[in-house]
Amino acid sequence: MSHPTIRHATSSDLPVLVELIHLKAVFDGCPEAVEATPAALEQTLFGDNPLAFVLLAEVEGAIAGMASYYRIYSTFLARVGLWLDDLYLREEFRGQAVGKALMVELCRIAEAMGAGRVDWTVDVGNDRAIGFYEHLGAKRQTHIQVCRCDRHAIQNLASSS
Repeated sequence: MSHPTIRHATSSDLPVLVELIHLKAVFDGCPEAVEATPAALEQTLFGDNPLAFVLLAEVEGAIAGMASYYRIYSTFLARVGLWLDDLYLREEFRGQAVGKALMVELCRIAEAMGAGRVDWTVDVGNDRAIGFYEHLGAKRQTHIQVCRCDRHAIQNLASSS
């Protein structure tokens, strides 16, 4: 296998992005959760004011995987950071340093912008991913938990007095 090439996705990559998003959802056990459409991705990723960005990994011309990310801010650090939203590799490319190449590029982007940190979540049952991230130097934050208001909770709270 040749070394992976990492590049930012463009609007011409929308079909493969949709495919990778669906594959990631299946891997996560929630294929019904995907609402992303090519039109919505076009607007949010490639419009006038992109909300997020996607790195694609290519190996010998084949799209091997992706990493989606966006900017965050830490008041404690008074610095920008990056949130890694999804990292997904096609099964046949796992264990071949493709994930590491995506993480290296993400950290290069973070370093260039003066980021104080890169954060993400990992499923507590995904021992392979946890081991991968720890091997890269990541530290699990066991003293905090992710909280989420879904659309229903947002609507309820927004309409309360």
